[in-house]
Amino acid sequence: MNPLLAEFKTPYNTTPFSKIKNEHFKLAFEKAIELAKKEIDEIVNNKEEASFKNTIIALDFSGELLSRVSSIFFNLNSAETSDEIQAIAKEVSPLLSEFSNDIGLNEYLFKRIKSVYSKINELQLTSEQTTLLEKSYKGFVRNGANLNDVDKETLRTIDKELSETSLNFGENVLAATNKYEMLLTDKNDLSGLPDGVIEAAAITAKEKNKEGWLFTLDFPSYMPFMTYADNRELRKELAIASGSRTFKGDNLDNQENVLKIVQLRYQRANLLGYKNHADFVLEEQMATSPQKVNDFLKNLLEKSKPAALKETDKLSAFAKELDDIHTLQIYDTGYYTEKLKHKLFDLDDEKLKPYFKLENVIKGVFTISNKLYGLNFEEIFDIDKYHKDVITYKVTDENNKFTAIFYADFHPRPGKRSGAWMTSFNDQYIKDGVNNRPHIVNVCNFTKPTETKPSLLTFNEVTTLFHEFGHALHGILANTTYPGLSGTNVYRDFVELPSQILENWCYEKEALELFAFHYETGEIIPLELIEKIKASANYMEATRMMRQLSFGIADMAWHSTNPDVILSVESFEKTTMEATQLYPHMDGTCFSTAFSHIFQGGYSAGYYSYKWAEVLEADAFEYFAEKGIFDKKTGDKFKEFILSKGGSEHPMELYIKFRGQEPDNDALLRRAGLLNNDEF
Repeated sequence: MNPLLAEFKTPYNTTPFSKIKNEHFKLAFEKAIELAKKEIDEIVNNKEEASFKNTIIALDFSGELLSRVSSIFFNLNSAETSDEIQAIAKEVSPLLSEFSNDIGLNEYLFKRIKSVYSKINELQLTSEQTTLLEKSYKGFVRNGANLNDVDKETLRTIDKELSETSLNFGENVLAATNKYEMLLTDKNDLSGLPDGVIEAAAITAKEKNKEGWLFTLDFPSYMPFMTYADNRELRKELAIASGSRTFKGDNLDNQENVLKIVQLRYQRANLLGYKNHADFVLEEQMATSPQKVNDFLKNLLEKSKPAALKETDKLSAFAKELDDIHTLQIYDTGYYTEKLKHKLFDLDDEKLKPYFKLENVIKGVFTISNKLYGLNFEEIFDIDKYHKDVITYKVTDENNKFTAIFYADFHPRPGKRSGAWMTSFNDQYIKDGVNNRPHIVNVCNFTKPTETKPSLLTFNEVTTLFHEFGHALHGILANTTYPGLSGTNVYRDFVELPSQILENWCYEKEALELFAFHYETGEIIPLELIEKIKASANYMEATRMMRQLSFGIADMAWHSTNPDVILSVESFEKTTMEATQLYPHMDGTCFSTAFSHIFQGGYSAGYYSYKWAEVLEADAFEYFAEKGIFDKKTGDKFKEFILSKGGSEHPMELYIKFRGQEPDNDALLRRAGLLNNDEF
């Protein structure tokens, strides 16, 4: 029997990974789609008058099996993929796209939804129910329910092509990332690299039956090399390899995929009555319009660029003084940024890493979650994992009541895409009086342990862990009735608030002393280092902001420009990102062809949301700081109005309930020290 189609008779109804084989997925998708179609037919063919219960609620709870199969499969496709899984993804993606269109373009189903929506002021609904009804109605309208039959078929074709092309884009990025290797055999080429990085490179080479030290484009291999390697030519080689991996005109080139994706999205938006894809996306976001986003990005650019140019000049002067570098290149920036940081603050990652053993950081973020939200995490060993590296936890609340299952997957491997993300295998909702609790997953790519050292994190990896765990808390503490509004089912420019705010605790003495212990001596991180972490928090902040703004500006340009005028991915990107360019462009490289967030993930016309949410979290953390970073009352409010409510109310209303006022847009600039164009 196909385990994906059977009841999971497992602890906490967890996924029985050990019983699932690749060949089970195709059939499971087909059967789950078939069952979901029957559930839709039951709604459509119901002889009773359309009501909130028999139409809106029934629709939101339909497709439960399909949702479960999809979440399991697509996380494996990202975290533990193979040629076989990728082939299945290509087969099932068009089926899912077609099924989605079958629902979205079902005129009889829409007729019932429209009937209920027309009575919205008479139904005496709760705010959550009103939100669900509005979301259901708008979702259908925004996805073609009012189109004629010919246009509906055109929409189906576009969506199918979009699904396939985005999948191809992502597969090319992963394949190109895995394809590149830089094998070093001369010990002199390792000059400047920390011992742990050298040891990890030796292990990677050994795993691939090679002699020497092997460096890849995986983040834990790439970033330390770019930060510490003295050999400038090798840094250049690695930087070009990263920047050109899907821009070589070979079978993994993504230029055509980029152009096709933006063209299809533009056509889709036009078909639905929108000027462009950005207009379509932003209608249902806090920002509301491309104009508002562009004004927001422009405002941050104007306030951060003068400081960024000062930072660039200072870094260039430092590199010239130190190594007679006359023109600083992009592959120099990480290296000299780290050296200048060491000079200014006597601080570098190698000093900090011994205090950030992965296991201790995990315990730290658990302890902070306990202090703020009353959560307890217990490692458990009686549930299946999809890979031996995964660690599993049972989460309970302050009354020892079961709250969630948490999967932690922290190290890179060949079948895992780069980056870090949160997802779920099981969503939270309340049905028949039972609160179905979520199964949440964090996937990251942190430095692996070696034969002589445990996994010691860079400070950047520490903040990444906290960031993704903030998303996890949004899922773990979800407490809504309807699955469509639960957890991270919120506006894209609101979803980063829970993740980004948690990063603030990484800079606070009270928090660091909970988990920053020397892995050998057990010594708590010295106050001197804490003060240096705090003092260096805004180091090169304007430059970092410019980098994020460049991504957001490029994203908005790709999705608000008529693609017919875009003749070249490279030239369009150069023109678009010119205002944020601080260093010379590296020939032969292109950022957009590997910009997975917007061409494969869900951030198209939404990358600005990282900065948008940063304004929210900077303002929100000021509130925490006023009351005390572990103030339980403030934590309770954040849990009640932000973490548990999901998308059950408009995000600004929820934020005001937490904060008592709308966010102060200058909070971010104030924290970054950029209101007066301060340096560092």
